[in-house]
Amino acid sequence: MTPSTPPRHAVVIANPTAGTIDDALLDGLLAQCARTSTRATLVRTTRVGDAEAAARAAAAGHHGPVDLVVAVGGDGTVHEVIEGLTRTPPHGTGDAPALVIVPAGTGNSGYLMLWGERPWQESLHAVLTGSAEHAAPRPLDLARVAETGAKVFLGACSGVIADALRVARSIPLSGRARYACAFADSAAAFTPYPGRVTVDGTVLHEGPTVLANVGGGRFRGGQYQVLPRSELDDGLLDVCVVDGTVAPSRVPELTRHGDHLGSPGIWYGRGRRIVVERLDGEPLCFEHDGELQPPTLRRATLEVLPAALTVWGRPTARLSTSGSRAGAGPDATETA
Repeated sequence: MTPSTPPRHAVVIANPTAGTIDDALLDGLLAQCARTSTRATLVRTTRVGDAEAAARAAAAGHHGPVDLVVAVGGDGTVHEVIEGLTRTPPHGTGDAPALVIVPAGTGNSGYLMLWGERPWQESLHAVLTGSAEHAAPRPLDLARVAETGAKVFLGACSGVIADALRVARSIPLSGRARYACAFADSAAAFTPYPGRVTVDGTVLHEGPTVLANVGGGRFRGGQYQVLPRSELDDGLLDVCVVDGTVAPSRVPELTRHGDHLGSPGIWYGRGRRIVVERLDGEPLCFEHDGELQPPTLRRATLEVLPAALTVWGRPTARLSTSGSRAGAGPDATETA
Protein backbone atom coordinates (compact mmCIF):
# COMPACT_ATOMS: atom_id res chain seq x y z
CA MET A 1 0.00 0.00 0.00
CA THR A 2 1.24 3.48 -0.89
CA PRO A 3 0.07 6.81 0.54
CA SER A 4 -2.03 7.42 -2.61
CA THR A 5 -3.72 4.00 -2.54
CA PRO A 6 -6.78 3.84 -0.27
CA PRO A 7 -7.30 0.56 1.61
CA ARG A 8 -9.87 -1.81 0.17
CA HIS A 9 -10.66 -4.03 3.15
CA ALA A 10 -10.28 -3.10 6.81
CA VAL A 11 -10.63 -5.38 9.80
CA VAL A 12 -11.81 -3.31 12.78
CA ILE A 13 -10.78 -4.80 16.13
CA ALA A 14 -12.66 -3.12 18.98
CA ASN A 15 -12.32 -3.58 22.73
CA PRO A 16 -15.77 -2.73 24.19
CA THR A 17 -14.33 -2.40 27.71
CA ALA A 18 -11.99 0.45 26.71
CA GLY A 19 -12.72 3.76 28.39
CA THR A 20 -14.54 5.69 25.64
CA ILE A 21 -15.94 3.02 23.30
CA ASP A 22 -19.67 2.93 22.71
CA ASP A 23 -22.01 1.97 19.86
CA ALA A 24 -22.02 5.53 18.54
CA LEU A 25 -18.23 5.48 18.09
CA LEU A 26 -18.28 2.18 16.24
CA ASP A 27 -21.29 3.19 14.12
CA GLY A 28 -19.48 6.38 13.11
CA LEU A 29 -16.32 4.47 12.26
CA LEU A 30 -18.16 1.93 10.10
CA ALA A 31 -20.08 4.75 8.40
CA GLN A 32 -16.76 6.39 7.46
CA CYS A 33 -15.64 3.12 5.88
CA ALA A 34 -18.89 2.88 3.93
CA ARG A 35 -18.60 6.45 2.63
CA THR A 36 -15.16 5.69 1.20
CA SER A 37 -16.22 2.30 -0.22
CA THR A 38 -13.89 0.48 2.16
CA ARG A 39 -15.15 -2.95 3.09
CA ALA A 40 -15.13 -3.27 6.89
CA THR A 41 -15.20 -6.40 9.03
CA LEU A 42 -15.90 -5.69 12.73
CA VAL A 43 -14.48 -7.96 15.43
CA ARG A 44 -15.44 -7.24 19.04
CA THR A 45 -13.15 -8.58 21.72
CA THR A 46 -14.51 -10.15 24.91
CA ARG A 47 -11.40 -11.14 26.86
CA VAL A 48 -7.65 -10.64 27.08
CA GLY A 49 -5.98 -12.18 24.04
CA ASP A 50 -8.91 -11.74 21.67
CA ALA A 51 -7.40 -8.70 19.94
CA GLU A 52 -4.16 -10.58 19.27
CA ALA A 53 -6.09 -13.56 17.88
CA ALA A 54 -8.19 -11.28 15.67
CA ALA A 55 -5.09 -9.56 14.27
CA ARG A 56 -3.47 -12.93 13.57
CA ALA A 57 -6.59 -14.02 11.70
CA ALA A 58 -6.62 -10.82 9.65
CA ALA A 59 -2.94 -11.17 8.71
CA ALA A 60 -3.42 -14.85 7.86
CA GLY A 61 -6.22 -14.08 5.39
CA HIS A 62 -9.14 -15.56 7.35
CA HIS A 63 -11.32 -12.66 6.16
CA GLY A 64 -9.92 -12.64 2.64
CA PRO A 65 -7.35 -10.07 1.50
CA VAL A 66 -6.94 -7.37 4.18
CA ASP A 67 -4.76 -4.28 3.78
CA LEU A 68 -5.73 -2.37 6.94
CA VAL A 69 -6.28 -3.29 10.58
CA VAL A 70 -8.01 -0.68 12.75
CA ALA A 71 -7.28 -1.05 16.48
CA VAL A 72 -10.05 0.60 18.52
CA GLY A 73 -9.17 0.84 22.21
CA GLY A 74 -6.38 1.88 24.51
CA ASP A 75 -2.67 1.23 24.44
CA GLY A 76 -3.20 -2.31 25.77
CA THR A 77 -5.48 -3.17 22.86
CA VAL A 78 -2.95 -1.72 20.42
CA HIS A 79 -0.24 -3.87 22.00
CA GLU A 80 -2.30 -7.03 21.49
CA VAL A 81 -3.03 -6.16 17.86
CA ILE A 82 0.66 -5.57 17.19
CA GLU A 83 1.51 -8.94 18.73
CA GLY A 84 -0.93 -10.59 16.35
CA LEU A 85 0.23 -8.74 13.25
CA THR A 86 3.91 -9.43 13.89
CA ARG A 87 3.55 -13.09 14.86
CA THR A 88 1.74 -14.12 11.68
CA PRO A 89 3.29 -14.31 8.19
CA PRO A 90 1.23 -12.23 5.73
CA HIS A 91 -1.38 -14.07 3.67
CA GLY A 92 -0.31 -14.84 0.11
CA THR A 93 2.58 -12.89 -1.34
CA GLY A 94 1.57 -9.39 -0.21
CA ASP A 95 2.69 -7.36 2.78
CA ALA A 96 1.13 -7.68 6.21
CA PRO A 97 -1.81 -5.30 6.79
CA ALA A 98 -0.91 -1.81 7.93
CA LEU A 99 -2.17 -0.60 11.29
CA VAL A 100 -4.19 2.50 12.16
CA ILE A 101 -5.16 3.41 15.72
CA VAL A 102 -8.51 4.81 16.86
CA PRO A 103 -7.94 6.02 20.45
CA ALA A 104 -10.48 4.92 23.06
CA GLY A 105 -8.45 4.19 26.19
CA THR A 106 -6.87 5.96 29.15
CA GLY A 107 -3.57 7.35 27.88
CA ASN A 108 -3.72 6.75 24.11
CA SER A 109 0.01 7.47 23.81
CA GLY A 110 0.28 5.46 20.58
CA TYR A 111 -2.25 7.63 18.80
CA LEU A 112 -0.71 10.81 20.22
CA MET A 113 2.80 10.04 18.95
CA LEU A 114 1.48 9.33 15.44
CA TRP A 115 -1.25 11.94 14.99
CA GLY A 116 -0.87 14.50 17.76
CA GLU A 117 -4.16 15.97 18.99
CA ARG A 118 -5.92 15.62 15.64
CA PRO A 119 -9.46 14.16 16.03
CA TRP A 120 -9.44 10.49 15.11
CA GLN A 121 -12.25 10.99 12.60
CA GLU A 122 -10.00 13.29 10.54
CA SER A 123 -7.08 10.88 10.77
CA LEU A 124 -9.14 7.89 9.72
CA HIS A 125 -10.66 9.82 6.82
CA ALA A 126 -7.17 10.66 5.56
CA VAL A 127 -6.21 6.98 5.73
CA LEU A 128 -9.37 5.71 4.05
CA THR A 129 -9.04 8.22 1.20
CA GLY A 130 -5.31 7.69 0.76
CA SER A 131 -4.57 11.37 1.30
CA ALA A 132 -0.79 11.71 0.94
CA GLU A 133 -1.01 15.25 2.28
CA HIS A 134 -2.56 14.19 5.59
CA ALA A 135 -1.56 10.55 6.19
CA ALA A 136 1.22 8.12 5.32
CA PRO A 137 2.02 4.46 6.10
CA ARG A 138 5.57 3.92 7.33
CA PRO A 139 7.60 1.04 8.75
CA LEU A 140 8.30 1.66 12.43
CA ASP A 141 10.63 0.03 14.92
CA LEU A 142 9.44 -2.20 17.75
CA ALA A 143 11.25 -3.66 20.73
CA ARG A 144 11.23 -7.23 22.00
CA VAL A 145 11.47 -8.30 25.63
CA ALA A 146 13.96 -11.16 25.41
CA GLU A 147 12.79 -12.84 28.62
CA THR A 148 9.18 -13.19 27.46
CA GLY A 149 9.22 -12.65 23.70
CA ALA A 150 6.67 -9.84 24.00
CA LYS A 151 6.72 -7.02 21.45
CA VAL A 152 6.79 -3.41 22.63
CA PHE A 153 5.37 -0.52 20.60
CA LEU A 154 5.21 2.55 22.87
CA GLY A 155 7.76 1.67 25.45
CA ALA A 156 8.54 -0.22 28.62
CA CYS A 157 9.20 1.20 32.05
CA SER A 158 10.26 0.11 35.50
CA GLY A 159 9.56 1.90 38.74
CA VAL A 160 7.10 4.69 39.34
CA ILE A 161 5.48 4.77 35.89
CA ALA A 162 4.73 1.06 36.17
CA ASP A 163 3.49 1.45 39.74
CA ALA A 164 1.09 4.18 38.61
CA LEU A 165 -0.79 1.55 36.60
CA ARG A 166 -1.40 -0.39 39.81
CA VAL A 167 -2.65 2.75 41.54
CA ALA A 168 -4.91 3.64 38.58
CA ARG A 169 -7.05 0.55 39.14
CA SER A 170 -8.65 2.16 42.20
CA ILE A 171 -9.18 5.66 40.77
CA PRO A 172 -12.77 6.36 39.61
CA LEU A 173 -11.81 8.59 36.68
CA SER A 174 -11.34 7.98 32.97
CA GLY A 175 -8.98 9.02 30.21
CA ARG A 176 -5.80 10.98 30.84
CA ALA A 177 -7.14 12.42 34.10
CA ARG A 178 -7.13 8.93 35.58
CA TYR A 179 -3.48 8.31 34.77
CA ALA A 180 -2.42 11.80 35.85
CA CYS A 181 -4.01 11.26 39.26
CA ALA A 182 -2.47 7.79 39.56
CA PHE A 183 0.99 9.02 38.55
CA ALA A 184 0.89 11.81 41.14
CA ASP A 185 -0.33 9.47 43.91
CA SER A 186 2.24 6.80 43.08
CA ALA A 187 5.08 9.32 42.86
CA ALA A 188 4.20 10.83 46.24
CA ALA A 189 4.64 7.46 47.96
CA PHE A 190 7.29 5.78 45.80
CA THR A 191 10.60 4.50 47.18
CA PRO A 192 13.49 4.18 44.67
CA TYR A 193 14.72 0.65 44.08
CA PRO A 194 18.34 -0.57 43.66
CA GLY A 195 18.76 -0.85 39.91
CA ARG A 196 21.13 -0.96 36.96
CA VAL A 197 20.60 -0.01 33.32
CA THR A 198 22.99 -1.20 30.61
CA VAL A 199 23.06 0.06 27.01
CA ASP A 200 24.82 -2.18 24.46
CA GLY A 201 26.99 -3.63 27.22
CA THR A 202 27.91 -0.31 28.88
CA VAL A 203 26.44 0.62 32.26
CA LEU A 204 24.48 3.86 31.96
CA HIS A 205 23.35 3.97 35.60
CA GLU A 206 23.66 1.84 38.73
CA GLY A 207 22.16 2.76 42.08
CA PRO A 208 18.84 3.98 43.50
CA THR A 209 16.35 4.24 40.64
CA VAL A 210 12.97 5.96 40.34
CA LEU A 211 12.29 4.79 36.78
CA ALA A 212 13.94 3.47 33.63
CA ASN A 213 11.88 4.05 30.49
CA VAL A 214 12.80 2.40 27.16
CA GLY A 215 11.20 3.10 23.76
CA GLY A 216 9.76 3.81 21.37
CA GLY A 217 7.27 6.52 21.85
CA ARG A 218 8.04 9.91 23.35
CA PHE A 219 4.87 9.96 25.47
CA ARG A 220 3.68 7.85 28.38
CA GLY A 221 0.22 8.14 29.85
CA GLY A 222 -0.75 10.31 26.90
CA GLN A 223 0.84 13.43 28.41
CA TYR A 224 4.35 12.83 29.78
CA GLN A 225 7.28 13.23 27.36
CA VAL A 226 9.69 10.86 29.06
CA LEU A 227 11.68 10.22 25.85
CA PRO A 228 11.59 13.58 24.06
CA ARG A 229 14.50 12.70 21.73
CA SER A 230 13.07 9.37 20.60
CA GLU A 231 12.39 8.82 16.91
CA LEU A 232 10.18 6.08 15.57
CA ASP A 233 12.24 4.61 12.74
CA ASP A 234 15.95 5.13 13.50
CA GLY A 235 16.70 1.48 14.34
CA LEU A 236 17.60 2.35 17.95
CA LEU A 237 15.97 2.31 21.36
CA ASP A 238 16.12 5.33 23.66
CA VAL A 239 16.28 5.03 27.44
CA CYS A 240 15.77 7.61 30.18
CA VAL A 241 16.69 6.87 33.78
CA VAL A 242 15.66 8.98 36.77
CA ASP A 243 17.94 8.18 39.67
CA GLY A 244 17.35 8.35 43.41
CA THR A 245 18.70 11.87 43.80
CA VAL A 246 15.45 13.10 42.22
CA ALA A 247 12.43 13.13 44.54
CA PRO A 248 9.84 10.80 42.97
CA SER A 249 7.12 13.36 43.67
CA ARG A 250 8.81 15.74 41.21
CA VAL A 251 8.82 13.28 38.30
CA PRO A 252 5.31 13.91 36.87
CA GLU A 253 5.93 17.64 36.48
CA LEU A 254 9.55 17.19 35.34
CA THR A 255 8.53 14.89 32.49
CA ARG A 256 5.30 16.57 31.42
CA HIS A 257 6.93 18.70 28.70
CA GLY A 258 10.21 16.82 28.22
CA ASP A 259 12.24 19.47 30.03
CA HIS A 260 13.92 17.01 32.41
CA LEU A 261 16.87 16.22 30.14
CA GLY A 262 19.96 18.03 31.34
CA SER A 263 18.76 18.10 34.95
CA PRO A 264 20.82 16.45 37.71
CA GLY A 265 19.85 12.83 38.27
CA ILE A 266 18.64 12.24 34.70
CA TRP A 267 20.50 9.76 32.48
CA TYR A 268 19.76 9.31 28.78
CA GLY A 269 21.09 6.71 26.36
CA ARG A 270 20.48 5.11 23.00
CA GLY A 271 21.30 1.67 21.64
CA ARG A 272 20.13 -1.62 20.18
CA ARG A 273 19.99 -3.66 23.40
CA ILE A 274 19.01 -2.23 26.77
CA VAL A 275 18.92 -4.19 30.04
CA VAL A 276 16.92 -2.95 33.04
CA GLU A 277 17.62 -4.76 36.33
CA ARG A 278 16.64 -4.78 39.98
CA LEU A 279 19.62 -5.79 42.11
CA ASP A 280 18.22 -6.73 45.53
CA GLY A 281 16.54 -9.96 44.46
CA GLU A 282 13.02 -8.50 44.60
CA PRO A 283 10.76 -8.52 41.50
CA LEU A 284 11.05 -5.61 39.10
CA CYS A 285 7.92 -3.44 38.92
CA PHE A 286 7.65 -3.33 35.13
CA GLU A 287 5.16 -2.48 32.40
CA HIS A 288 5.12 -2.23 28.65
CA ASP A 289 2.58 -0.54 26.40
CA GLY A 290 0.50 0.46 29.40
CA GLU A 291 0.08 -3.06 30.77
CA LEU A 292 1.49 -3.87 34.22
CA GLN A 293 3.42 -7.14 34.07
CA PRO A 294 3.28 -9.95 36.67
CA PRO A 295 6.00 -9.64 39.35
CA THR A 296 8.13 -12.45 37.95
CA LEU A 297 11.11 -10.63 36.40
CA ARG A 298 14.21 -9.22 38.06
CA ARG A 299 15.60 -8.02 34.75
CA ALA A 300 14.15 -7.05 31.39
CA THR A 301 16.24 -7.11 28.20
CA LEU A 302 14.85 -5.01 25.36
CA GLU A 303 16.15 -5.53 21.83
CA VAL A 304 15.26 -3.35 18.85
CA LEU A 305 13.33 -4.79 15.90
CA PRO A 306 13.94 -2.30 13.08
CA ALA A 307 11.13 -1.52 10.61
CA ALA A 308 9.00 -4.30 12.09
CA LEU A 309 5.49 -2.94 11.45
CA THR A 310 3.80 -0.58 9.00
CA VAL A 311 1.67 2.01 10.80
CA TRP A 312 -0.35 4.96 9.50
CA GLY A 313 0.33 8.43 10.91
CA ARG A 314 0.53 12.04 9.85
CA PRO A 315 3.34 12.75 7.36
CA THR A 316 4.86 15.28 9.76
CA ALA A 317 5.20 12.79 12.65
CA ARG A 318 8.71 13.04 14.06
CA LEU A 319 10.92 10.52 12.30
CA SER A 320 14.66 10.21 11.85
CA THR A 321 16.31 11.84 8.88
CA SER A 322 19.78 11.43 7.49
CA GLY A 323 22.24 13.51 9.49
CA SER A 324 19.67 14.63 12.05
CA ARG A 325 21.71 13.20 14.93
CA ALA A 326 25.23 14.38 14.59
CA GLY A 327 27.56 12.12 16.53
CA ALA A 328 24.90 9.59 17.50
CA GLY A 329 25.97 6.34 15.90
CA PRO A 330 24.56 2.86 16.51
CA ASP A 331 26.60 2.41 19.70
CA ALA A 332 26.40 5.96 20.98
CA THR A 333 25.38 6.48 24.58
CA GLU A 334 24.81 9.88 26.05
CA THR A 335 24.06 11.14 29.53
CA ALA A 336 22.24 14.27 30.46
